[in-house]
Amino acid sequence: MTEVVLYHHVQGLTDGVRSFADDLRQAGHTVHTPDLFDGRTFDTIDEGMAFAREAGFGALAERGVAAAEEIRDDTVYAGFSFGVMVAQQLAQTRPGARGALLMYSCLPVSEFGTAWPDGVPVQVHGKEDDPFFAEDLEAAQALVDSTDQAELFLYPGEEHLFADSSLSAYDAAAAALLTERVLAFLSPDE
Repeated sequence: MTEVVLYHHVQGLTDGVRSFADDLRQAGHTVHTPDLFDGRTFDTIDEGMAFAREAGFGALAERGVAAAEEIRDDTVYAGFSFGVMVAQQLAQTRPGARGALLMYSCLPVSEFGTAWPDGVPVQVHGKEDDPFFAEDLEAAQALVDSTDQAELFLYPGEEHLFADSSLSAYDAAAAALLTERVLAFLSPDE
């Protein structure tokens, strides 16, 4: 099965992120969930953003990259929103990356290189009317247009962290479809 490093969103390594990782594990995958916030979780996106600003986005990203150094190279890098920053960086820069799962966010490919790397499939997931994802939609569409190994999945609604079962933004139907698509991505031969 597949080795996955899953980076949490700005509200921290919540029970919902852990539950998502457990769903992937139950399907036979090895999933690592580095905690970039040292156990801290936040009730709102704004509180999490305030913490991330204070801690420093660069310092938190460095933690995420360091956490991946102890894991084998042929890994799928996955991130929820804030965690996409690290997942996308590793997928684009770490030789041997097996793929990327970018949920609720996508940065311009130019942040980490000149083009999306050959042989690295990627999925981007977001809600059609999510104001946070709206800021990244152009980058996601450009990524998909740049390689035949990229897929963009848009879900109806405006919730941002919609696959986190521990938050009020949770959308069970959209989360189930996202999980189904992620599992298909991780096990393409099944």
